Amino acid sequence: MAKLYFYYSAMNAGKTTTLLQSNYNYRERGMETLLFTPSIDTRRARGVIASRIGLEADAYPVDETFDFFEFVACAHGEMPKLACVLVDEAQFLTKAQVVQLSKVTTLLKLPVLCYGLRTDFQGEPFEGSKYLLSWAQEMTEIKTICHCGSKATMNLRVDADGRAVKEGPAVEVGGNERYVALCRKHYDTAVENP
Repeated sequence: MAKLYFYYSAMNAGKTTTLLQSNYNYRERGMETLLFTPSIDTRRARGVIASRIGLEADAYPVDETFDFFEFVACAHGEMPKLACVLVDEAQFLTKAQVVQLSKVTTLLKLPVLCYGLRTDFQGEPFEGSKYLLSWAQEMTEIKTICHCGSKATMNLRVDADGRAVKEGPAVEVGGNERYVALCRKHYDTAVENP
């Protein structure tokens, strides 16, 4: 049975690298995949999934109006060896898109692997993550560590001087220059003592 998977973590845990490795594994065995990334993520280029260690792959850019089920259903008819759907930065999905991806697993019988953050820089769940945590049949935490060696579970947004940012929009695409993965203790300390 095809399942909806959610691989989640704090920043810099290797989610994208894991996605690209999964994609490679399918393709190495002669199977086809569909890769998706949010259109707002233009750090490397629009429609490119890129990891910090240098791996990358082309993907379909999607926004909040994109219909996953419709797209995958059409592609499935044209791609006889389609074996898997992979979604990067899945925290940016809408509730409706999580429902669409769930239908890909049940109606089209294709596994869907989603990778994303659990919470934003204020510790609030992203919409996509909230529904993936609720509806995915399989969930796996990809672990990373804080500078102290403890497991990092929080994403601290920092300004140009490295100080904690406490307010702002939940969505602000960035990498190491904007976010630091921290354990709860060091996150609390940074937010309480900017």
